[in-house]
Order: sequence, then C-alpha cells, then structure tokens
Amino acid sequence: MGSLFRSEEMTLAQLFLQSEAAYACVRELGELGKVQFRDLNPDVSAFQRKFVNEVRRCDEMERKLRFLSNELEKAGIESRPPGNIEAPDPQDMIDLESKFEVLETEVKEINSNKETLKRNLLDLIELQHILGKTQVFFQEAEQYTLISSAYRQGAMAEPGTSEDEAGKGLLESVEEGQAVTAASQTKFTFVTGVIARERLPVFERVLWRACRGNVFLRQAEIEDPLEDPTTGNRVYKVVFILFFQGDQLRTRVRKICEGFRATLYQCPETADERHEMTVAVRKRIADLESVLQTTQDHSITQLQDIAQEIAIWQQKVTKIKSVFHIMNMFNLDVTQRCLIAECWCPVEDLEEIQQALIRGTERSGSTVPSILNRMKTTDNPPTHFKTNKFTSGFQHIVDAYGVATYEEVNPTPYSIITF
Repeated sequence: MGSLFRSEEMTLAQLFLQSEAAYACVRELGELGKVQFRDLNPDVSAFQRKFVNEVRRCDEMERKLRFLSNELEKAGIESRPPGNIEAPDPQDMIDLESKFEVLETEVKEINSNKETLKRNLLDLIELQHILGKTQVFFQEAEQYTLISSAYRQGAMAEPGTSEDEAGKGLLESVEEGQAVTAASQTKFTFVTGVIARERLPVFERVLWRACRGNVFLRQAEIEDPLEDPTTGNRVYKVVFILFFQGDQLRTRVRKICEGFRATLYQCPETADERHEMTVAVRKRIADLESVLQTTQDHSITQLQDIAQEIAIWQQKVTKIKSVFHIMNMFNLDVTQRCLIAECWCPVEDLEEIQQALIRGTERSGSTVPSILNRMKTTDNPPTHFKTNKFTSGFQHIVDAYGVATYEEVNPTPYSIITF
C-alpha cells in the first residue's frame, strides 16, 4: 500500500469506451489526474491517426492565440489569470474557431492600418525635415550655378585684364568655334532624400566612384531618431541633397539611392513654393497624428477585451487538444463503434476512476456504460507518489534529478528539510 513515503501500487487496466462517450470519459479522467494511458498505435504516424484533423484544428487555434498573446505583450497588457477551467465539449470548437478567426482578422487589419498611417506620417516628417534643412543647400547651389555660368561665358576675367580685352577674347573664341556649347548651358539639377545615418559613409564613396566626382553632396543630420513603422525601432537618419548635370547621371544617382534604401522626395526649387509646401505638410502631419491616436485607442480597447478572456481560451484549447491526443492512442474494435484503451492507475483509486467513467458516460448521453477491466502483466509499472499542496513542489524538484523506481522509498519527505 502506497503512502507519502513509498510509491503507489499500480495496475494495468483496459477500458472499453463508446465512440460518442469517449471524449467525455477521457475529459473526466484528465480532470481526475490519476491515469496514465499507453499508446496502442506505436507504429502509426501522427498523420494517420483517427483524430488527427481535430488535433490540427487545435494547432491552428493555438497559433491564433499565440498571435493575440504577442500583440498583448507588445502593447504591455497583462491577461487575467483563468483559474481551473473545465474542457469544453467538442461542438464548442466551432464557436471558438470562428471567434478566433474574427479576432485575428480584426487585429491584423488594425495593425495594417496603423502601419500605413505610421509610414505616411514618417514620409511627411522626413519631407518636413528636408524642406527645413535644404534652404541653405539651395542658396549655396544657386550661388555656385551663377559663378559657374559666368565663368563659362567669359564674364570672369583674369586679374589685370580689362573689360575690353575680356570681351575681345570672348568674341575671338566665338569666331573660332569655341563658344559656349549647349551642354555648358545646362542647369544643375538636384535630388533630395533621407538615408540611414550608418549607411551614409559608404553611400558617399559609392557616389564619388560611380559618378567620377561629378556629383556634389550636401547633408544635414536629423537630431531626433525616427520610428520605423515595420519594426518599431528608433533610427537616426540624415537629409541629403545631390547636385549634378545630365540625365545619365540622374539615372545613375537614383539607382544608387535605391540600392542604399534611401527615400527620395520631390522638393520645389523656389523658396515660396517650399514655404507653401511646409505649411501644407504641417497640416497633414497634425491630421495624421489625430487619426493615428484614434486608431491606437481603438486597438488598446480591443486588446484589453481580449486580455480578459485569452487565458481561459488558451486553457480550453490546451485541454481539448490533450483529450484528442490521448484518444489517438486508442484502438477501434471490429464494429468501429467502440474505442479500446489501456492505462496504468493506482489500485487505491480504481473506484474514483470508475465513478469518473460513469460521469463521462452520463454527460455524453450514451446508453452503453463504459467498462474497466484489470489486466495482468509482467511489464514494469510507472512510479506514482501521492502528493499534497505542500509536498508537490518539492516532489517536482526531486523528480527533476531522477524518479525513484517502482515501490521504492520516496526521498522527497526526507529532502524537504534540506530546502
């Protein structure tokens, strides 16, 4: 006879369960927690067992619940402890599946909307920084263009040369066919954009080598980091503007910018147009921030409602899956109406196990009772120690180092004093 100091006497039992009552009976035995089933189909793969479809449905529900749990964790919302929830009936799986499908769709849609709004807001903030920081760039570029144009047209004379001599030299050059060509009269064009700060040094070197020094780069760092809409990480970025001539260089510059994941923006050439665009961008930023805050509040409200129930749902799905996993260990009789199972159970608890089978049969509405038969065997039984609320934690610690053999003295009571 077993006790706290020695393992329980175990026996091998055979169960005959009607198909309609098998789920309810296994659920009752699971809540009792005093039965260890044997796998009667060791050579059958998991994909060929009778209740594999039900297990897959539970796996899919668990995936959706994990997704919802991750969203709660990202939002910093804690779920409510569920307590002990009884395994639901099999027909309740349909309601749970439809509920999880709706919740997953709604949360994904909200996340997609938030990401789109954040991406649009990021684009506007970057454009605002470009408009604010490139004013000096344009002024310097205009001065450089005027000086370069005057030099090419011969307006800049060498020191000590009179205006007449300078004009004469220019006329002579025209007569000799060395006048200002169409290419020399081409205005500087520019490209503005934003790039991550860590990519900027390599970006500069590649531009210099690929364009052979024919691109003029100016940059200004954005002081505050910007949030990446996809990852949520804070990223430091730099505003840049590139001055160059010709369509060939334009194509080359754009390809290099795409390769370094730089975001390009259209920036007006005149100061008045830039001022008007800045005012419009600020207004759009304010509107987007208002819409984004409303969306965020709706998301938090929905996640808080999910947090009240998700722990209960997880426990229900886990128990449903456990029941079908155990039922996959059973065999069918020749009539395909009865499930045959084998299990180890304590001899002292046979009466409780029998009562659990009776309750399961009654709850399922089956008219055929479930049968439990003791079997003789030479197999070595598993070790089972009786525990209570105080000793269960210490028993788990001792079992982590090694489980005693069948009917061996339990070292846990003697080890409790050492903790």
